[in-house]
Amino acid sequence: MSALTVDPVPGHGQDWDDLVRIWEETDAPEGCKVEIIEEIVTVSPPPSKDHNTTAELLQRRLYTVIPEDWEIYQTLGLSLPGRGGIYIPDLVVVDRATATGPGNTVPAEEARLVVEITSRANANHDRVSKVNGYAKAGVELFLLLDPWHSGRPTATLYGEPEGGTYRVLETVEYGRKLSLPAPFELVVDTGVLPVS
Repeated sequence: MSALTVDPVPGHGQDWDDLVRIWEETDAPEGCKVEIIEEIVTVSPPPSKDHNTTAELLQRRLYTVIPEDWEIYQTLGLSLPGRGGIYIPDLVVVDRATATGPGNTVPAEEARLVVEITSRANANHDRVSKVNGYAKAGVELFLLLDPWHSGRPTATLYGEPEGGTYRVLETVEYGRKLSLPAPFELVVDTGVLPVS
């Protein structure tokens, strides 16, 4: 099953409040992810078992290194109004105080780390649109786990966003280790991650 898109109003550049309202009112099947990517409401099917296992394995490791007042979320929306987006990353690390209170989203620039795991149906969203969106929002670190990358699963760590562009900090093929810098100071063994 591939991702569906809902273009609510003909033409580009619809009002942000209208897009958010449509996003909030989209009635997708349980487990589906509803996002706004480049001003288009997108519905993706539930992630695979391997996808969920990858998120869980990384989340378990991250809990060993984050401060007490930080949390890891799997369904928290990140708002990027300047990019026409609300992304729901596979994992996001954010201060608990930022994620507390009413609403469904937090500003993307508040994220300490964002992790996206590509799925066959939406890999290009993660590889292109979200890399650009997170960089422009100023997200400190973005880890892209890509089991669908050209037949060779890879992990790429982006950081140091400047002028809306990331610097690639490290890229490894699955099976090798990747290091998350301070404040995480975590070595991720990609050899334990499932390959779809």
